[in-house]
Amino acid sequence: MFVIKITDGKVLSGEIPKSKMKLVQAWIEIHKDELLADWKLAVAGQQVFKIEQLK
Repeated sequence: MFVIKITDGKVLSGEIPKSKMKLVQAWIEIHKDELLADWKLAVAGQQVFKIEQLK
């Protein structure tokens, strides 16, 4: 398990292999607006939207 900051892709806790990290950071960049919108919904206690998974 790991936690990554949406705004810059920095790992906040946990570990992820470097080879996987590049993929995760690219996915975050592609879906940043959706991730931030879902974060705001989650904080407000509302239902979040499904985001395309990492392939």
